[in-house]
Amino acid sequence: MSLALALALPVNLFAITVLACAIYYRRHHRTDLALGYVALNVGVFAVSALMLSQQVSLGLAFGLFGVLSILRLRSDQISQRDVGYYFTALALGLINGIGSSRPAVMIGLSVLLVLTMYVADHPRLANRARHRMIVLDTVHRDEARLKEDLERRLDAKVRKFEVVDTDYVRETMTVDVRFQPLPVGAPATPDRTYPIARV
Repeated sequence: MSLALALALPVNLFAITVLACAIYYRRHHRTDLALGYVALNVGVFAVSALMLSQQVSLGLAFGLFGVLSILRLRSDQISQRDVGYYFTALALGLINGIGSSRPAVMIGLSVLLVLTMYVADHPRLANRARHRMIVLDTVHRDEARLKEDLERRLDAKVRKFEVVDTDYVRETMTVDVRFQPLPVGAPATPDRTYPIARV
């Protein structure tokens, strides 16, 4: 192992440990994905370092990583937040494996990636707005009443909503909602009963 790789390996291991364990697991408590990020990162680092030492073209390397990404993302249903962590783990392994000959750039980019995910997924930012698909057992024809009903059910301030589907046979509505939870101690929206709209 060259001196550059001997430095790059602990940098990569430290970066992925912070990303997967100190940030992702402590915030989302998914052991399976945290382990997956570590395994992916170390595997990408090892392959990229080997390709660099064997002077394999970067085009082939990026092609292999692209296939790996497609296979992994098609194998399970994960959120867009998890996809962000997934590509960050992949990028860390790639940067530290290929950039081992330029330690200052390698360390700087690793810090940038980890710091970006720490800030972007911080609870103070991530919890300001939430997204949910809701199936209502009531059909509303009036958007104002629909918004009030959503706020009552979610106990939140609805920022935006879109009716995805309306089933007049089963009398259900599927609504795509963006909402912000009410602060602790804020008065809840009073319960109201809305009649089912019929055609």
